[in-house]
Amino acid sequence: MFGKKATKPQNRIDCLIGAGTLIEGNITFNGGLRIDGHVRGNVIAAESKPSALVLSEEARIEGEIRASHVVLNGTLVGPVHATEYLELQAKANVTGDLYYRTIEMHLGAVVQGRLLHQPETRSENVVLLKQDSSALQ
Repeated sequence: MFGKKATKPQNRIDCLIGAGTLIEGNITFNGGLRIDGHVRGNVIAAESKPSALVLSEEARIEGEIRASHVVLNGTLVGPVHATEYLELQAKANVTGDLYYRTIEMHLGAVVQGRLLHQPETRSENVVLLKQDSSALQ
């Protein structure tokens, strides 16, 4: 509420991993990424920039996901770290822990793991005030 504002999601997809594609290895991306294929490896967005990862219902990832905005509608085996927003659509099937700040879960989504809310980080500009000891008496 009083902390820094949430970043806006990436509104465009910069890269597509098409259906029928298999990638074995880690992926690092900027901006928006949509996956319709199969990835065996971690999918990590560049830090400190808004990012969006969309996993379609045909897609499968075996590895860790890290992005600011994540929309899942496929199969994931591994943890998710969504620093801003996580959406689990109706066909999402996740085996792994979900770390999120804001979550939206549609009817039909399946999670086999823990849902772990990540509180907002404290702003560097906040000044902590010392409590007045005379007010306690």
